[in-house]
Amino acid sequence: MNTYIILLFLIVGTIFGSFYHVVGYRLPKGESIISPKHSYCPNCGKKLAWYELIPVISYCIQLGKCRKCHQPISIFYPFIEVVTGLLFAVCYYSFGFSYDLIIALVLASLFSVVVVSDLNYMIIPDEVTYLSAIIILIVNFLNLGFWGGLFQLGSGILTFLTMYGIMLFGNFLFKKETLGGADVKLMLVAGLSLHPVLGIFVIFIASCIALPISVLLYVINKDRMIPFGPFIVAAILLFYLLKIDINTFANLLFCN
Repeated sequence: MNTYIILLFLIVGTIFGSFYHVVGYRLPKGESIISPKHSYCPNCGKKLAWYELIPVISYCIQLGKCRKCHQPISIFYPFIEVVTGLLFAVCYYSFGFSYDLIIALVLASLFSVVVVSDLNYMIIPDEVTYLSAIIILIVNFLNLGFWGGLFQLGSGILTFLTMYGIMLFGNFLFKKETLGGADVKLMLVAGLSLHPVLGIFVIFIASCIALPISVLLYVINKDRMIPFGPFIVAAILLFYLLKIDINTFANLLFCN
C-alpha cells in the first residue's frame, strides 16, 4: 500500500471535511452552499480570506479565534476536517482503487455531513441522503451487474420498509414520535450498501454505539437531546470498512 497515496487521501479528505461542514451547516437552514461563495465567521459575518480556510492549519494559526471579532471558533470545525481526512485514508487503505472505495468514500462523506447537521439542528438534509443513495445504487449496478444491483436495490427497499414499520409501531405504542423520518431514510443507504440482514441489524449496532455516549451526555447536560443519525451512519460505515458479509456475520453471531 503506497504511503504517499494514503497521505494524499488524508489531505484531500481534510479539505472535503471543510466543505462538508459548510454543507451540514447551511442546508438545514435553507442556505445555498454555493452563494455566498465565500465562507464567513458565524459570529460577526466577516468574509474569510483564502488563508483563513486552510483546513486545521488556519484554526491553529488563529489560535481558534476569528481575526476580526476575536470570538472563539468552535473546535468542531477542525474536528470534522480531521475525522473526514482520517476516514478517507482508512477507506483507501481498506479497498485501494476499486468500486468499493467509491461507496466507502460516499459513506464517509455522508457521516461527516450528518454529524454536523444532526448535532447542530437535529435535521438530516434529504438532498444528502438521496444523493448518497443514488451514487451507491449506480456503483452497485456498475460493479455487480444488473442482477446484483437489483438485489441491492431490493435490499435498500426492504431495510427502509422494515425501519418505517418499526417507526410506525413505536409511534403507536408510545403515542409520540420515536424515530425521525430522516433516520428511517438512512436505512435505505444501509440496505444499498450491505446485505439486507446486515442492513436491518445496523439499527442494533447503532443503538449499542449510541447508548454509552447518550448516557454520558445526559449526565453532563440533562436537557440535551441526542440525535441518532450519526450513529446509524457510523454503524453502516463500520460494517462496510470491516468488510463484514453475511457469512462473517453469521459466524460471529453463532460463535462458529
